[in-house]
Amino acid sequence: MRRNHDVSQYILAAKKRTVFALILIVVIIPITLFLGFYFNKNDSYMLLSAVLILYTLLPFVLVFEHRKPKAREIVMLSSMSALTVCANLLCAFTVPVHAGTALVIISGIALGPEAGFLVGALSRFVCNFFTGQGPWTPWEMIAWGIIGFLAGVTFNKVDLDKVKSRDIKVIMGPIISIIATLIFAYVIFLFTGKQGETFFGWRLYAYGMAGLVIGMLLQRHRLPVDSVTVPIYTLFSVFIIYGGIMNIAALIMTNSVSPGDMQINFESLKLLYITGAPYDAMHAVGASVCVFLFGDSVIRKIERVKIKYGIYK
Repeated sequence: MRRNHDVSQYILAAKKRTVFALILIVVIIPITLFLGFYFNKNDSYMLLSAVLILYTLLPFVLVFEHRKPKAREIVMLSSMSALTVCANLLCAFTVPVHAGTALVIISGIALGPEAGFLVGALSRFVCNFFTGQGPWTPWEMIAWGIIGFLAGVTFNKVDLDKVKSRDIKVIMGPIISIIATLIFAYVIFLFTGKQGETFFGWRLYAYGMAGLVIGMLLQRHRLPVDSVTVPIYTLFSVFIIYGGIMNIAALIMTNSVSPGDMQINFESLKLLYITGAPYDAMHAVGASVCVFLFGDSVIRKIERVKIKYGIYK
């Protein structure tokens, strides 16, 4: 058992890593992407991908600020990244579900936000060597990394005796927040919506993101890991965060290739959100199904390995 001052230092270091990772995600990475695509259009995607990998390594390196990394910890990260790549490729050519996305979220929950960020970004980079590299690669890396990071921030450390607890009450904070913001959005739409405009588009992403953030702040580190909370989190986070990022990426990439076809403005972005919603919904449902089917068992196995070999202690 840690001494009191050791525990306080551990908590302080964890908060510092989380804040640093948030600064990377919210400030440094968006600026890097903007500068890369603004000055080099779509030609610098491999350089951007390499820079993003370096960014994702920084929060994880801070885990070893006061000690040397153990080989077993690196092996665990490598194994989860390889498993994510294999699962994603297998599903891409066989069953139309998204096991790779599910494993990124599982990595964040079981190994922590820094590891979830790293596994997500690195796995997506490797996957695209098989499915095709392109200007979409940096965006996909960041989208996977963010959902892995947020999974580690949102959920409690796993209690193996309570993994099977299906208490729907604890997830109601984020759910109610998302539903409340969407109802609010619909009321605004009734009064301000233009004729012929549909509600199902950018509002689902923008107001859904607001509700998700509010819900996560209300129940940060208090969501239990079970077969109710994790699939629901997966459903909302993949649709809102991954889909929201990739629709913005599609607008920027399309404008870089054919500026005359699609201008970077709010009207073009609304069109992309409307047309992208069905795919984003299928992606979110497919990942949620995977988490529901094997999420508990994978998290249990990772926790047992961590306990047996003293990983991240």
